[in-house]
Amino acid sequence: MSVYENFAQVYDTFMENIPYNDWLEYIEKIWDKFNLKPKLIADLGCGTGNITIPLAKKGYELIGIDASYQMLAKAREKSAKENVNILYLEQDMREFELYGTVDCIVSMCDSINYILEEDELLQVFKWVNNYLEPKGLFIFDINTIYKFENILGYNSFSQTTENSAYTLENYFDNEEMINEFYTNFFIEDEETGLYHRFEEIHYEKAYTIEKIKELIEKSGLTLLGVYDELTFNEPKEDSQRVFFVACENGK
Repeated sequence: MSVYENFAQVYDTFMENIPYNDWLEYIEKIWDKFNLKPKLIADLGCGTGNITIPLAKKGYELIGIDASYQMLAKAREKSAKENVNILYLEQDMREFELYGTVDCIVSMCDSINYILEEDELLQVFKWVNNYLEPKGLFIFDINTIYKFENILGYNSFSQTTENSAYTLENYFDNEEMINEFYTNFFIEDEETGLYHRFEEIHYEKAYTIEKIKELIEKSGLTLLGVYDELTFNEPKEDSQRVFFVACENGK
């Protein structure tokens, strides 16, 4: 799961259209719906802190977890500028460890799709169950099969800025249910003005909603809801992103 090693340099530039603020508001609506008033929150796959930092600025205590040193370096840099104190842990979410339990664990921006094996995803869910407080919630999203097949599929995307550019080519394997993202981008060296070219290949697994439900149940978590993005409605056939809410078994 060593990804975003070079892309971390321009990640925020090329992800500026991601609706982070909408997701933050939605997370708080979920807390209201299930009567949770969290104090300590862990963000699995926190990246450069685009969910972690705004939550910390609202007064919550945050732990950011990511496998990429480069992404965490950017997150720490941004946290210092925003004057927020966040504990960042360089850990693979398949085997993450916390110092104790937390009130809520979130995993946004299809981080769960990066877990390519069902048994490994089950282990993630088990770790989540292990570190949740009795009244805690686990909130995460996934890219849907519909999105992989119809939006990403075999399509290519590109974007340019004043000092960087990238192309993104997709290939979705319907048998393995794996989407390959081939990224090719150029970044200007601030000192020399020369452009450096980098390549990265990322993989995401397409899971059915039923499979996610099955793994949640096996992990000991209890599923509370499955929702179309930013709503409390049931997912549709053409939903591109689906949110799940779970808690520890027995609540």
